[in-house]
Amino acid sequence: MSKASQQNATTEANGISVIHTPANTSGLQQVPQLVPVSPGGGGKALPPSKQGKKNSFVDRNSDEYRQRRERNNMAVKKSRLKSKQKAQDTLQRVNQLKEENERLEAKIKLLTKELSVLKDLFLEHAHNLADNVQPIGTETTTTNPESGGQ
Repeated sequence: MSKASQQNATTEANGISVIHTPANTSGLQQVPQLVPVSPGGGGKALPPSKQGKKNSFVDRNSDEYRQRRERNNMAVKKSRLKSKQKAQDTLQRVNQLKEENERLEAKIKLLTKELSVLKDLFLEHAHNLADNVQPIGTETTTTNPESGGQ
């Protein structure tokens, strides 16, 4: 069976053809394709969100228009406040991280200095131990004078 014979085309009232093809055997669902009805391609296919809307003149004095504008203005204010708050939160977090970084760098300096002092102490102690220990073959033997050579 050819692919063309497996497709069903339906034309809706708004002049858009939707082509439905049977689902694949793999279990994947296919998305319908939007195609203009006219073969010359003169019109554009509209997404479903725009299909029901008309390009009619809106009376700017109507209550519906005023309500929509008011809701939109409130949404814009809310969005801007949210954006401003997010920017302030980010700035505050940046300042906190800078302070923490400064504290950590000061701690690194202190610990590095402490490590240097401890290394010096260790090396000095190790050097003193090395000076006090005599090699095994160089020990001096002392005779006990009390024994008197008996």
